[in-house]
Amino acid sequence: MTRAEGRLDFPFVGIPSFLRSPIAHDLAQLDADVAILGAPTDEGSPFMAGSRFGPRAIREHSLRFVTDPPGFFDPQERRRYLEREMRENRIADVGDADIVPTNPTDTFVNITDATRAILGVGALPVVLGGDHAITFPVVRAFDEAGLGPLHVVHFDAHLDYMPFVHGISMTNQHAFRHIRRMANVASITQVGIRSIRGSEVMLADSLADGNRVVTMEELRDVTIAGLVAALPENAQVYVSIDIDALDLPLVPGCVSAEPGGLHYEELRAALFALAEHTDVIGFDLVEVNPTLDVGTGVTSYLAAHTIVEFLSRICAQPRWIARTTR
Repeated sequence: MTRAEGRLDFPFVGIPSFLRSPIAHDLAQLDADVAILGAPTDEGSPFMAGSRFGPRAIREHSLRFVTDPPGFFDPQERRRYLEREMRENRIADVGDADIVPTNPTDTFVNITDATRAILGVGALPVVLGGDHAITFPVVRAFDEAGLGPLHVVHFDAHLDYMPFVHGISMTNQHAFRHIRRMANVASITQVGIRSIRGSEVMLADSLADGNRVVTMEELRDVTIAGLVAALPENAQVYVSIDIDALDLPLVPGCVSAEPGGLHYEELRAALFALAEHTDVIGFDLVEVNPTLDVGTGVTSYLAAHTIVEFLSRICAQPRWIARTTR
């Protein structure tokens, strides 16, 4: 129904599913190509809580990209994106994984189970964090589903490669040490690393485990094209985007923001290149903390913007069209 015929549905009206997509309560009956899943937990954050509210805020700001006709128009490329996916309801919001407060083990099981169910019906999981601990249970679902070899690309200011000491293993600083141990993970590429709050041990261990660590200085030397070309063409890739990969002034609603990070145009170019060169079979965006954000919610908006643009380029690839066109 066009706006001339029916509802206007401005962004402040209605239930805020992602891109106002249909809400799917039964994953076993999911009929969609893309499934938006929230993982609203921040019990892995050792400093400040609040990223548990990230999925809700990102969904709210995603409504600002809902237009008539469906999809969105890129004025630089003079092209509409996500038009078919939104017109034909090929994107579904499956709600949030169930969170068990003070019990990260069971919370992680729920996140893995929900992601596995999405993969089981052949949909692309797009996961809204939450803190960065949630990437471990998400990627674990790919391992359990037998998908791979999987190449993981991790955009972050931090390595998130903390040793398992003092009985601590499920914080947002441990995810990629867990992921490195998975049999189906062929490589991890960590991009944008620059924080001086990390330890020498984390860097040494990540490199010793065969991961590629690309600092901000190196990224600008090797260029984005060189970064992506190091991955096998058409390889299955999972992308994890910590919003603090972006430069500190861009993301006031992030507790772990660091100076000297990516400009949005650089992150955008890297994501577009990954969509073109590899087969992106899932991604997440984490560490948006609305409780710290400025009044206009710029960090949540930037997160929604990043997801919409990355998803649009994934869905524009010939491999995606061939796989999903009915």
